[in-house]
Amino acid sequence: MLRRTFLFSAEEVSSQNQVKASVQRKIRQSIQDEYPGLELVLDDLLPKKAPLIVVKCPNHLSLVVVNNVPLFFCIRDGPYMPTLRLLHQYPNIMKRFQVDRGAIKFVLSGANIMCPGLTSPGGVLDEEVEAERPVAIYAEGKQHALAIGFTKMSAKDIKSINKGIGVDNMHYLNDGLWKMERLD
Repeated sequence: MLRRTFLFSAEEVSSQNQVKASVQRKIRQSIQDEYPGLELVLDDLLPKKAPLIVVKCPNHLSLVVVNNVPLFFCIRDGPYMPTLRLLHQYPNIMKRFQVDRGAIKFVLSGANIMCPGLTSPGGVLDEEVEAERPVAIYAEGKQHALAIGFTKMSAKDIKSINKGIGVDNMHYLNDGLWKMERLD
């Protein structure tokens, strides 16, 4: 099970390692497979010649850092997910869900996304999203994503069951990762 872990700061980094070329290729391929929309800009984001640093943090969190900028994160062996800053630059790289206006303050305080917030008027689901997939969380009436989550059930199940947690909130505006623009 994935857990939110963004109540950290740069001081809590336990290790930073420049990864070997083979590991860099593996990370790059994993990101390319998960986010085909990044294919055209992947060389700019993860240049083959620039050192790719993997930063280990508490609670099994790893950050992928290039030029001191955190670009992706993963928890345990989960998929790599873009940071919100990166998602704001490339908003179409992830499947998206939208919560209704009433859910905004809860999502921004780190709460998980409940099914009714996605299925009520103002909420929108991408029907193709399966369980255990990263998704961008947008809000009714807002232009930019306010969170990145990991689905606990498929969009179809969220719609039919319509109770409980639909998406684990992994990273949201103003959390520790958002505040860490650079890792110097």
